[in-house]
Amino acid sequence: MAAKPAAGADNAEKPKSKKMLVIVLVAVLLLVVAGAAAAFLLLKPSADEEDGGDAHAAAETTKHAKPKAPPQYMPLDALVINLADPGGMRYAQVGITLQLEDAATGEAIKGYLPTIRNGILMQISRRTADELLRPEGKEALMNDILTLVREEAGMPLNRGHSPVQAVLFSSLIVQ
Repeated sequence: MAAKPAAGADNAEKPKSKKMLVIVLVAVLLLVVAGAAAAFLLLKPSADEEDGGDAHAAAETTKHAKPKAPPQYMPLDALVINLADPGGMRYAQVGITLQLEDAATGEAIKGYLPTIRNGILMQISRRTADELLRPEGKEALMNDILTLVREEAGMPLNRGHSPVQAVLFSSLIVQ
């Protein structure tokens, strides 16, 4: 009789082990499907890259035959300016660097530096300390100086492009 209970225990373990095997196989199958779906979504190029990317790259290649060179930077001497604050003497010390397309642009601008410096002094002297301390005021001053430099050097925006690319502040101290 001792042999019968052992045979009954084996029969009870077989259905449980089959159920466990099916559950493990289903879980593995779900993991494989989820991994394949994730790989498909992550590795698939977006619609912009498929359509516009090639056209944009072709347009860039046509526009610029040579590889794009890094911009050139032209630091200007630091300026100390009286500000237009009513009721008090406030000063600003401003360091400006011009971001240019190439070295030839820098050479062309050097001839206009006295008028550019004068224009920058006039632009900053019209500002108050409060204007220069706010981010919007700094941004407005950058845009005004950029326009001034482009006009003085005879390099205005032409179809969204100018050899004078940006005005960067290397220092801005208000007292």
